[in-house]
Amino acid sequence: VTVIAPVFLAGRAPEFYVASRGHHADIGGITPGSMPPHSRSVEDEGVLIDDFLLVEDGQLRESAVRALLASGAHPARNPDQNLADLRAQVAACMRGAQSLRELVAEFGGDTVQAYLGHVQAHAEDCVRRLLDRVQDGEAVCEMDDGALIRVAITVDRQHRSARIDFAGTSDQLASNFNAPKSICRAATLYVLRCLIDEDIPLNDGCLAPIDLVVPEGSLLNPRYPAAVVAGNVETSQAVTDALFAALGALAGSQGSMNNFTFGDERRQYYETICGGSGAGPGFDGTSAVQTHMTNSRLTDPEVLETRFPVLVERFEIRRGSGGAGRYRGGDGVRRVLRFVEPMQAAILSNRRRVAPAGLAGGAAAQTGVNRVLRADGVEQLLGATEAVAMNAGDAIVIETPGGGGYGAG
Repeated sequence: VTVIAPVFLAGRAPEFYVASRGHHADIGGITPGSMPPHSRSVEDEGVLIDDFLLVEDGQLRESAVRALLASGAHPARNPDQNLADLRAQVAACMRGAQSLRELVAEFGGDTVQAYLGHVQAHAEDCVRRLLDRVQDGEAVCEMDDGALIRVAITVDRQHRSARIDFAGTSDQLASNFNAPKSICRAATLYVLRCLIDEDIPLNDGCLAPIDLVVPEGSLLNPRYPAAVVAGNVETSQAVTDALFAALGALAGSQGSMNNFTFGDERRQYYETICGGSGAGPGFDGTSAVQTHMTNSRLTDPEVLETRFPVLVERFEIRRGSGGAGRYRGGDGVRRVLRFVEPMQAAILSNRRRVAPAGLAGGAAAQTGVNRVLRADGVEQLLGATEAVAMNAGDAIVIETPGGGGYGAG
């Protein structure tokens, strides 16, 4: 959920906007945690919120928000929690607006506006200088369901610009691995920023020299009402890996956020789990880190065990899961949670069939594994995307992928 607040200075029109984006633990949908493995339309994934007035005359429209959260076929399960999160987001926006007003009061509106332009112009120049030293390239990234992401990067030396073309990418899917075009755009912006060896803020100026081509109706630019819940968290990782591979900059990282959710009608929990990052020219990958298009921290075990009926039995590095090479990929992790009460759980992941690729002769990493250890000793292997009923005494085991190696060893 993104909360946007206009900032007024002297006139009736807003001069700036501040925003806060938060991932709520549950916004409805067919499974607790709002990350259903088998959604087939966006309505399966929770309450749809489009241009909703949240605050009016300085007051949160609580009754209207509650009605909104109760709407649709699969309403939010814990509106009190949603409202608390929304209040925090509004407070963050108000703090941001206050800081902007203080900045304008100190330096003047014209100066602040000018420097915002300077920041974007500098980012644009940094990307043009990056393009001066990169070569044309292309890559194909296969996902566990067989879908392909194809990208070709063509540099225009004369204009110091580039065309990044995703033609040939699979058509939109019946599953939820479709990613809105904004996800592809964000992944492209992220990759370019990573390759700039200069301390600049992430901003839209990085994309000024880029002609981004994403075919409509494809996996990366689907038509409504395509299901998209895995697009932001899983397909974005594959787009990032494909771009880095096309530029020859980095082997495949774990390629998944390993989204794990569980809950019931009263309690809902959502976490992403770290893995290995890919190696590159001159450096090894890193073990047990969140990679690329995610930055979520895990809940401390003490807090998790206090608030939810689970025990964190193991959380360790999965030694040897990174790809071999002159520079070795980072290792994934092994996470084991045992349930004290019955809960509905779900895993939404990738790289359980297709391994994170090596680069320049480096070896691929190990794929991830999802399984349930039942209280009676029976082991149940899960797919990359699956919902499962957990009983008291059952444990979920999630082994995350490593990163690919770089260079022949």
